[in-house]
Amino acid sequence: MASVASNWVSPPTRTPLIENLVSGVDRYNPSNVGILEDYLYHQTRSQEYDCLANLAILKLYQFNPDLYNPDVVINILIKALTSAPFPDFNLCISLLDDRAANTNPDEPDPLPSLLPTLTMLYNLLQQCRFPAFWALYRSDEVESLRDNYTVECAGFEDAVRDVVIRAVKAAFTRIGRERLGTYLDLTGSDLDIHVAKLGWSIDSSTGVVTVPPNPDNRIESTVVQENIQLPQLTKVITHASQTA
Repeated sequence: MASVASNWVSPPTRTPLIENLVSGVDRYNPSNVGILEDYLYHQTRSQEYDCLANLAILKLYQFNPDLYNPDVVINILIKALTSAPFPDFNLCISLLDDRAANTNPDEPDPLPSLLPTLTMLYNLLQQCRFPAFWALYRSDEVESLRDNYTVECAGFEDAVRDVVIRAVKAAFTRIGRERLGTYLDLTGSDLDIHVAKLGWSIDSSTGVVTVPPNPDNRIESTVVQENIQLPQLTKVITHASQTA
């Protein structure tokens, strides 16, 4: 867990320039927003992720409304979406202003219409309702998000599957192949290949997938032993007799 927190604070892929912008006083310099936006687009192309750098963009937008770029905000939310079960998405939402009333009819802001959908998708991931997530994501209702945004985010669907795998590893030692397929939105050989990459095994006769032991899915009894010294016991008995 410590390594996860360390990578969240300072991802190994973060360059010294971005580290200086995120950690130093230049974090609030509006002239640096272009550098941070370029870094975000690098993240979408390379499957990297840096939450603190993206939060810095949203904070600059908050302080400097004239810098606001809805496409950037949507891409930030898409990247944060696949950080579940971590709260990155909600951290981003907390830095957004209410812009629905400020929509320019000549250049409509896509964020107000997409934000409810993004929030619903995030909630489904948080609740581990994975088949419902995929059903909504594949629906006509989300066509605009898919065609204009997630298609540009390299590895988005696999990043969602990583969220699923983290949940499955924490909750199961064995799971049915078909059930796992609905969680991952994969069937047939695609599912078998994905399971093989994880190092999991499938029993061909029963269709049961075995999830290797890990600290989260081990069922172990815990024995708690308390040692009470005689002087401590004497104090307890004495106090009880005095208050009786």
